[in-house]
Amino acid sequence: MTMHRAHRGALWPLAAIMIGSAVWGVIWYPLRILAGLGVSATAAGALTGLAACVFMALFIRGGLLKIPLNPLVFVLAVAAGVTNVGFTWGVIHGEVMRVLLLFYLSPAWTALLAYGLLHERLTRSALLLTALSLAGAGLMLWTPASGLPLPNNAAEWCGLIAGMGFAMNNVLTLRISRTLPSVTPQIRTFLVFAGSAVLGFVTMHFDKTAGVPLHSLALSMPHLTLAIELVVGMGVALALNNLLIQHGLVHVAANRASLVMLFEIVVTALSSWLLADEVPGTREWLGGGCIVLSAVLASWFHRENSSASGSQEPPAKRAVV
Repeated sequence: MTMHRAHRGALWPLAAIMIGSAVWGVIWYPLRILAGLGVSATAAGALTGLAACVFMALFIRGGLLKIPLNPLVFVLAVAAGVTNVGFTWGVIHGEVMRVLLLFYLSPAWTALLAYGLLHERLTRSALLLTALSLAGAGLMLWTPASGLPLPNNAAEWCGLIAGMGFAMNNVLTLRISRTLPSVTPQIRTFLVFAGSAVLGFVTMHFDKTAGVPLHSLALSMPHLTLAIELVVGMGVALALNNLLIQHGLVHVAANRASLVMLFEIVVTALSSWLLADEVPGTREWLGGGCIVLSAVLASWFHRENSSASGSQEPPAKRAVV
């Protein structure tokens, strides 16, 4: 009974990450509605980040005074902002599939960052499962006409850089949870969205493609009430969702978490089918199957290694599977 409870408890962090990834897999739909109302991609990202930031500030209140003046905290906020701005701008102004493919090279960056910052060992199974997940992403997103997934315009470079920021965000979350216990998941969530909001507002002034300037939204945007409701609702939902993911990240090795997060691609394919009548083809289903299989095998190998060793390694040195 004790082993069964321990096994079930070990699955909860993975489930939290998978649920959080599923939410991100459908977030494109309200963003598309906002775009239809006249809110540009950079404005939507900045305003949603601000709403989430305000919600978390009200939620943690005095906890903001406990934020330490540590470089890791600043880098976490910047990495989150780079991820948000790069991904949003890239998928709006580029070929979505190529941008997504470049973004989901993030497990490769996670492996390198986890090795350098967390001292997690790069096992053979970790490398093989990462290759399987990336092969699945490539199978889903690559088309013969696109050629090799190499950046050849600003949007694709944004996708690549956003993936690097995403990997840094995940690794720093685990690093901060180990070295700065006073930075709670609630504070980390506040920092993530604060970075997204600040960097979003900064880039708006340089985004020549923005459809509606921020200062004129209240005067020219149709259906203002609906837009405000969407922005606030998305901000609160994403804040709560980030707390869920934060819970999973502090209990799962960074490379395993990155593999599970690729589940977002599967959800995106399904949501686009149900909400936008974009029917996934054979390659999409096969690629999604590879991604899910890599996550399942990662969990299975981790349990097998733990059972064989008979004890859990120290968090900073545990093997990555």
